[in-house]
Amino acid sequence: MDIPTILSSKYPGSFWNLGGDDYAGLTWLSDTPKPTKKALEALWPEVQYETAYARVEQARRAEYQATTDPIFFKWQAGSGTKEEWETERQRIKDANPYPEVR
Repeated sequence: MDIPTILSSKYPGSFWNLGGDDYAGLTWLSDTPKPTKKALEALWPEVQYETAYARVEQARRAEYQATTDPIFFKWQAGSGTKEEWETERQRIKDANPYPEVR
């Protein structure tokens, strides 16, 4: 369980310190109630999925900008084809699959 990742994702704007990487080292500095260890453990699978999904989105976006955007503009200008663009987009999707929902 990655406590900082969970807190950053699910408790935005909260203030806290973490000494070490264990729940026992969590000092809650916000006015809201400190989440329990059990609550953080329950959120961990969801945060893992969201983090993995975001990595795929970022990788796809970078590849689209580098490879498919130029193909798209060539297609629009009449020097490329829609099929070339669709093929490259599919290649990127296949190379960067979304994580499976648990």
